[in-house]
Amino acid sequence: MWERFGFYGMQVLLVVFMIEYLGFAEQRANLTWGALAAMIYAVPVLGGWIGDRVLGARRTMLLGALVLCTGYLLLSVPWRQVVARGWAEPLLFFSLGMVATGNGMFKANPSSLVSRLYEHEPSKLDGAFTIYYMAINIGALISQALTPWLRVRYGWHWAFLACAGGLVLGIAQLLVRGRLIGHVGTRPDFEPVRLARLAGVVIGTLILAILIAIIVRNLAVARAIVWLAGVALLVLFATLIARASRSERAGLIAMLILTGETMLFFVFYQQISTSLTLFALHNVRLDFYGYSVPPEQFQVLDPFWIVVCSPLLALLYGRLGRNGHDLSVGGKFAWGFALLALAFFVYSLSGVDAVAAHVSPWWMIGGYLLLSIAELLISGLALAMISRYIGPERRGLLMGAWLLSMGLAQYIGSFVANFASVPSGVTDPAQSLPRYTHLFWVLGWIAIGGLAVAILLLPLLRRLEARLGEAGLPSAAGACVSQTKSA
Repeated sequence: MWERFGFYGMQVLLVVFMIEYLGFAEQRANLTWGALAAMIYAVPVLGGWIGDRVLGARRTMLLGALVLCTGYLLLSVPWRQVVARGWAEPLLFFSLGMVATGNGMFKANPSSLVSRLYEHEPSKLDGAFTIYYMAINIGALISQALTPWLRVRYGWHWAFLACAGGLVLGIAQLLVRGRLIGHVGTRPDFEPVRLARLAGVVIGTLILAILIAIIVRNLAVARAIVWLAGVALLVLFATLIARASRSERAGLIAMLILTGETMLFFVFYQQISTSLTLFALHNVRLDFYGYSVPPEQFQVLDPFWIVVCSPLLALLYGRLGRNGHDLSVGGKFAWGFALLALAFFVYSLSGVDAVAAHVSPWWMIGGYLLLSIAELLISGLALAMISRYIGPERRGLLMGAWLLSMGLAQYIGSFVANFASVPSGVTDPAQSLPRYTHLFWVLGWIAIGGLAVAILLLPLLRRLEARLGEAGLPSAAGACVSQTKSA
């Protein structure tokens, strides 16, 4: 929970911070955040391997939390002095390199540990993932409500410092209560620490943070790295599928199909921190019953609606299951894309209700409700699929590969957001409103295309499910809501 508190507290601030405080153009801010997101989700491939084979999942998770805390502390410096001395960009990008590296070391390992808690009890596994997921979203909800308020009231320094404070609390909790999961881990967790390995990982972490800082600062390099990572992801899946047994191959193919659909969803999800936030900055009335809403704070609606709707959705799944009407995973994806299309049509149609080129915040509230339910249906099931269909020896690697695919999608999402970016110097909301409503209208129709693909793939997914059932593996049809929010 506390690690996600820090991350989402930073995410809610970052694009607006780069534009409003550091003077970045909107296009550069969007692509910088997209490149950072891609790096954040690429490094877990390495972090999962270190957790599985080198240090152990528990130790790698702790190291990642320490690196993350350092990154947030660097972001919390007194920025006025930094800007005055011309150090703003080097410090910003090195801080972001540390955040990306720490996230990568941390991200894949908690999910791997949760999956090992109930390795042979699938019925309890869904419940464990649901509790884990709720903690993640509670952390996101608190931080995305708190840090924009701190930014307005006390300044950027205190807002970023709160992110570091979340990591300090998380590290303290892990050290004090870590004995409760002392029996769970990967093989290296139960072996003595090899100091040479630990030193190598620490030095490698610092070098990687510097490399990521260079990549994120140079957008052409970032774009080339992202596309190269996409090719590597396809090669990884092709290699694993070619070498797998018949039963393993069915699970890998199903995961590949659902990963493609999830990537399309995360192109839309990236709009939350880019085009939707900038839409709020330019074209949403920020007065809400006397409270002046910081534009970035609308992002808190996503975890809010997820916390509200996830237990209701779990109850619905249970009732459908008892009545013999379980929705397949493919069916849930199809419903998710239908709601996703409705969400972006709502954002687009908000322009009809605009007064002086500013729309009511209720349009944002309604759109986020639909978007969050779509997230539960699409994003929340994929990691549970990994736990069900991928063997423990490959689970960390495939968890990292899935997260890498999300990073690629979010970079593409930042590129898409730039179709509505407002040129520097343009302050008239009447000029920005049609740019955003047109983008949202086009995205709504793209989501309709995703719905059509999801429906067409339903028969294939059913055949793959049947093949997995023949091999004695559990079906994913009744999977609970899992751990969205990029667990």
